[in-house]
Amino acid sequence: MVTRIVDLRSDTVTKPTESMRTAMAMAEVDDDTLVYDPTALHLETEMAKIMGKEAALFVPSGTMGNLICVLAHCDVRGSEVILGDNCHIHILENGGIATIGGVHPRPVKNNDDGTIDIDLIEAAIRDRDERRNLMYPTTKLICLENTHAKSGGRCLSVEYTDRVGEIAKKHGLKLHIDGARYF
Repeated sequence: MVTRIVDLRSDTVTKPTESMRTAMAMAEVDDDTLVYDPTALHLETEMAKIMGKEAALFVPSGTMGNLICVLAHCDVRGSEVILGDNCHIHILENGGIATIGGVHPRPVKNNDDGTIDIDLIEAAIRDRDERRNLMYPTTKLICLENTHAKSGGRCLSVEYTDRVGEIAKKHGLKLHIDGARYF
């Protein structure tokens, strides 16, 4: 029997405990413009290690993190991203990918569990002829949200995520996971 509810809809519903507030208040800080902030550097170093990456970057909001990632993968204005019609990046982040990055969103229907049908993802990918035609945006990226806030904070399975990753590789695309609730 479940005795405790964990709300994974959004990182903004999580409230820090007293010990977390104390740790924040006591953290060593510096101006990260003139010198590197030691606490942020430690966090980035640890996260890179945990995730098996060469580096990590701390950003103050999930919206900023998603925007940076989409722009890193869609490096040419007019690039296109396939994403769920009910995901954060599409409906809750003020259209930043289009407004700031010139990235065209191509929304595909989210299922109630936060997934997108694999067949619909593949059908949304522009074929090579369309990619060469300057009249169409160039599909560059697929975005998933995990956990999926508008689906009650449901987690996408590793198997599903891997299947979408295989499709991305097959078509020479990148895959971005909006994972604000990763840890």
